[in-house]
Amino acid sequence: MSLSGVRHLPYWLDDPARPDPLPRLNRDALADLVVVGGGYAGLWAALRAKERDPVRTVTVLEAGECGGQASGRNGGFVEPSLTHGFGNGLARWPKEMPELLRQGSANLDGLVDTVARYDIDCSLERTGELQVATRQHQVAGLAREVEQQLALGREVSLLDAAQVRDLVHSPTYLAAVQDPEVVLVEPARLAWGLRAACLERGVTIHENSPVGAVERSGTGVDLRSEAARVHAQQVVLATNAAPPLLRRLRLMTVPVFDYSLMTEPLDAGQRAEIGWRGRQGIGDAANLFHYYRLTRDDRLLFGGYDAVYRFGSGRSAIDRHGGPTYELLARHLVETFPQLAGVRVSHAWGGVIDTCTRFCAFYGTAMGGRLAYAGGYTGLGVAATRFAADVCLDLLAGAATERTELSMVHERPLPFPPEPVRWLGIQATRRSMLRADSTGHANLWLTTMDKLGLGFDS
Repeated sequence: MSLSGVRHLPYWLDDPARPDPLPRLNRDALADLVVVGGGYAGLWAALRAKERDPVRTVTVLEAGECGGQASGRNGGFVEPSLTHGFGNGLARWPKEMPELLRQGSANLDGLVDTVARYDIDCSLERTGELQVATRQHQVAGLAREVEQQLALGREVSLLDAAQVRDLVHSPTYLAAVQDPEVVLVEPARLAWGLRAACLERGVTIHENSPVGAVERSGTGVDLRSEAARVHAQQVVLATNAAPPLLRRLRLMTVPVFDYSLMTEPLDAGQRAEIGWRGRQGIGDAANLFHYYRLTRDDRLLFGGYDAVYRFGSGRSAIDRHGGPTYELLARHLVETFPQLAGVRVSHAWGGVIDTCTRFCAFYGTAMGGRLAYAGGYTGLGVAATRFAADVCLDLLAGAATERTELSMVHERPLPFPPEPVRWLGIQATRRSMLRADSTGHANLWLTTMDKLGLGFDS
């Protein structure tokens, strides 16, 4: 597989449809609601706030350009799960799982409806997803989860090796779970579409306007940018993997680098070789997993596996260009599809996500209820950020809703330990996960972490 001449920037952001930057904040201002962060969570919060109350003045402050970080760099898998997968939710909130599934499906339907109402050109496809077993010990686990999902009313199905290979021609597949509810989008275009919808609704957006501090001020909150201040009655903090602006959040998440490759468009012969008529999104059942899909012009995105944590929660830009990881992904791609040996990779990129010890988003308020926040999506936030935006708005309103009644919303994950224990623990967990993927058995470290409700994932 050829990596020569590859462009080290996200394919989704290398798009002529990318909008021009909006003006930075350069004068003091007032707003009813200020949203810090112009990724999915922040844009959903601003849009949903305006849809709830069109008269409310809403301002978004984004450090770079909207959708330029995790929201524009991911694989574009839009899943109904609010809990980073069925298994994680069932293990943590078994009694509430039927309600979590119902609200997750309703939230996904709301996202699809928004894309249609605002005519967002993000190539939304209701293709479903295949979770594939590539090792024999994974097959029983998939069968067990299908039984559990069917018992709670989810319309999933278990495919054997012949059935899944008839859909997608990979010699590595031994079984698969077929989930028809998952949607695929072009992630950056979804963010840009939400940005345009916010502007259409009257939201003020300032890009290249990083917030350096948030401070309680009288009956509101002051937010200090490089050139000016904004006084807000309420604030939604939606900064994902950026260094937290609240001290209480500094040990709640760690930044993890995730990497992806994008091939040149596959020709008709290559498409015929791999089948994939249904264009499903695909992920494998390993702890260190891959995710892959086709684009509108039949490129193949292949990402995941090598989640990287840097000592001290390092976030420097150089960490995004992981040559060894790209070579590893290229090798895994050809192992999955030997038919594509020799295909050229056009783009290779990385991005940082925020992970927390329970693997899915957590929520809270600060500054006397004037500020609400959400974080810790752990790489499964394309749809979950919309739900989080509504949770934050509910919390700011002091409203008891079906969302705020969930244990998932009012419980918080355990924090990560400080360095160097954090780095040592994460490395031990990654090595243990890799060994479990190979052998099918969790060692004492992993079983202990599971009992404590702790973990590391991407």
